[in-house]
Amino acid sequence: MIPASAAPYGPDGFADKVLPLDREPYLALVKAVLAWSSPGPDLQPRDYEQIAHVLAVHARGLAGDVQRRCAGLPADSEVRALTEVVLGEAGRRLSVPPRATVAGVQHLARLVRALYERLDRLDPAPAAP
Repeated sequence: MIPASAAPYGPDGFADKVLPLDREPYLALVKAVLAWSSPGPDLQPRDYEQIAHVLAVHARGLAGDVQRRCAGLPADSEVRALTEVVLGEAGRRLSVPPRATVAGVQHLARLVRALYERLDRLDPAPAAP
């Protein structure tokens, strides 16, 4: 599971207010990153750092959304069990600073893709009051 300290916070500091995720730009970035062949495009180390940071921050927010939706599933649900496996892996990957390398950025891209795949298999989140 994602630690509470990694939960996304809105501008007012509350973790329970979730903004809808604009997935298209991130999925385009994921697709571009996963298309890199070794050793990758001619980018500077700072470019890899920025891409890794963007993907890691988005993955944390996305994992929080997946975790909130997963919490509403029955404890014996197969979907919940599979979702908890993905969230466990996300928690492990996001508990360490992202590596600013082609491989590190591609691992984060695969994580974002896996989180979106899992999110798409869950029921929509209940509307906020």
